[in-house]
Amino acid sequence: MALRRIIEYPEPLLRLKAKPVDCFDDDLLQLVEDMAETMYDAPGIGLAAPQVAESIRLIVVDTTVPGEEREYLCLVNPEIVAHEGYQVDEEGCLSVPEIIADVKRFKKINVTYQDEKGIPRELTAEDRFAVVLQHEIDHLDGILFIDHLSPLKRNLYKKKRKKMLETEQSG
Repeated sequence: MALRRIIEYPEPLLRLKAKPVDCFDDDLLQLVEDMAETMYDAPGIGLAAPQVAESIRLIVVDTTVPGEEREYLCLVNPEIVAHEGYQVDEEGCLSVPEIIADVKRFKKINVTYQDEKGIPRELTAEDRFAVVLQHEIDHLDGILFIDHLSPLKRNLYKKKRKKMLETEQSG
């Protein structure tokens, strides 16, 4: 296992639509393990392959409740096939530093996907778990959570991020 570098906004790769996974081999298994290790090290509760500069349809999400041993779920080629209701929850993102904001998402979703061996699966998620899955699946389509914010909040963040990057480069 190895830690991967998490790329950050405004990196253009984050805006690409990721390609479907069609090869379920040892390289994919290694990437899944690396992503899980990177997610926990960050620390985060979800990570999409585009965030580690791999433009493929793969996410890992933490499924544990506090106090349990950490466990993650790998979803390859995930797709939301049904949804109901709405909720607003606070979100942040490892690729979009220095901002946390309320985002409106579906309250309950059904997702089809393949596991890391290519076996078709399906799951139903509600509440916070549904939010995490929607957030990570958005990454596969080049959508960042700031895209769900009002134009004013989004533009304020873009200006703040630009200043942060200028400070990093000059310092």
